[in-house]
Amino acid sequence: MRKSQIVAELKNRVYSVDWLLLAFLVSFLNVKLVVKAVILLLVFVLRPNFKFGFAKRNSRLPLFYLFIIGIAVLNWLVSGKLGDLNYGSVMVTGILFWLFCILAVHQIKIAVDKNGIETLHRTILVFFIINAAVSLGTYAAIIWETGAINPYRYQGEYQKYFIGTGDYIKGISFDTSTTNAVLNVFGVLYFLLRGKYAMTILCMAVLVLTGSNIGNLLLFGTLLFVFFFQSRKEQKSIIVVCLLMLVTFLVKVSPQNNKYFVSAYQQLLGIKKKNDVTPAAEIRITERPDSTLNADERKQKVAQLHLDSIARSDLERSRKNTAVAVAVQAPDPKERPVIPGDSIHTPAFQHKDNISVSQERLKGFVANNANAMPLASGEIPYPSLPGKMIAFRQTFHYLRDHPQKILTGAGMGNFSSKLAFRATAMQIAGGYPARFAYINDDFRTNHLDLFSYYFTSRDELHSIVNSPNSTYDQLLSEYGLLGLLSFFLFYVSFFRQLIKHPSYGLPILLFMLGAFAIDYWFEQLSVVVFLELLLLVNIKELDTISRHA
Repeated sequence: MRKSQIVAELKNRVYSVDWLLLAFLVSFLNVKLVVKAVILLLVFVLRPNFKFGFAKRNSRLPLFYLFIIGIAVLNWLVSGKLGDLNYGSVMVTGILFWLFCILAVHQIKIAVDKNGIETLHRTILVFFIINAAVSLGTYAAIIWETGAINPYRYQGEYQKYFIGTGDYIKGISFDTSTTNAVLNVFGVLYFLLRGKYAMTILCMAVLVLTGSNIGNLLLFGTLLFVFFFQSRKEQKSIIVVCLLMLVTFLVKVSPQNNKYFVSAYQQLLGIKKKNDVTPAAEIRITERPDSTLNADERKQKVAQLHLDSIARSDLERSRKNTAVAVAVQAPDPKERPVIPGDSIHTPAFQHKDNISVSQERLKGFVANNANAMPLASGEIPYPSLPGKMIAFRQTFHYLRDHPQKILTGAGMGNFSSKLAFRATAMQIAGGYPARFAYINDDFRTNHLDLFSYYFTSRDELHSIVNSPNSTYDQLLSEYGLLGLLSFFLFYVSFFRQLIKHPSYGLPILLFMLGAFAIDYWFEQLSVVVFLELLLLVNIKELDTISRHA
């Protein structure tokens, strides 16, 4: 009897998961665009439904997507580029991205309407378990490869991992670690406010492994909001545990991330670094980390390390030749012999920048366009602000100098978007046919110049704080004030019910409003889809509660 009950329970758990929705989430979040296209086609074959339900009032889907496409088409019509084949291909590609967003949220809405709330929650649970398994499996593989339990301090293999270990924790999407970090922030907030504390801790563990400083900062602010305005006593305790996990990681596991975060914070606020008590000149160059050295100093360091090793060898040989013979104590057969490890100052433990094919192409492009790219070509001095702040400043200056662009922007793919980078055909943001390559002059002299400066420099500058990527920047620069207003009026306000009846959806939405500042998330075709799933499920819960009230 007990066996039959167990079998029945297992069947119930299996059937209480929407496997098609789960497959859609796993596939659509995959970094490969072709995988996204295939799963969209497959899910429409299995669930054929084209009743999108756009309406002026009580629209089934956010009207924002239609407004954005409309603004893009309007800009195209008045741009005088209707006969430009290359820009035409950019427009078609960009519109396809927005259509993918519509098709994806449409399928999410179908799944939410079709399934019961418990089925949806169980499907989301399975997704996060799979993502955690992939993330932890990746971490285990790194430990196996390096032999170090804490690879965040492992400096071997030319610092292949070390402070950048989190970059390899990409999760089930196999996209950037930032994508994985955002998904796990969703998980922390979702499970925390649903009282699923074991999963909260699991998602928090994966989050800290990604080493996403900006994700941690945004989560910290969101957790403070939840702590003071939207949590019970036991939830406050879990929030404290999550924050302690974060502090422990920054202080004990990867203190380099902490130093990097403080450095970025000081640069952002224009705070000058305090000089150490010991002058830099008194510190031997072999003791200084590579991040503080320029190219010539790094060569000098390697040469000095080589000379030091020769000197040590000569000194030991001299001691052996001149030393008076003394009785040599026989080694203890019970004592385990110790093989001395390699010195941390040898070249194998120093960082080595790896130049990718796209970086080589970008460097060649900068060399051929030096007059139009003053920052990347070195004609202007080192910027004092992070790249992301400079990008916003470039956008504001552009709109100030082109007031006719304030209302509807510069046009799709012309200033700040993943599409603009992709259309360069330099493999910066995905593949694009070279014969249809397109680079707008305003994009080249602003965001492309800025990106080229940071991402053809040493690896430590390849940071999200230096990337011009930002959804707000994209909407303002390419779609103007109308695009930015439509985002708040027809996308954010679409989920306004979450504000009236706070639950897990509200802090997730607040977090994402901050996260929109750090990447082109709509064009990523990843975390926004999962965001919409969580918010639509929460709205369905609130509707059910209000009907039974």
